[in-house]
Amino acid sequence: MANHASAKKAARQSERHRLHNRYYAKSTRNAIRDLRNTTDKKAAQEGAPKVFAMIDKLAKIGVIHKNKASNLKSGLAIYINKLS
Repeated sequence: MANHASAKKAARQSERHRLHNRYYAKSTRNAIRDLRNTTDKKAAQEGAPKVFAMIDKLAKIGVIHKNKASNLKSGLAIYINKLS
């Protein structure tokens, strides 16, 4: 365990950040899964901006890389455009 006060504080902060990041990453993964399971094009198009915003926020705060965010959004857009 940490011996210095600053190291103890850093350990507390990193645990808080880990839990925070895990919550938002899991929420976004669930939203992506729900969007991919949608078979109605209109419903998918209405839900896409919310999911894209969630992905962008993860990239902005550093939970995922910006290129991964772009790849996820691109894949979802391709899926939505293929729906009939």
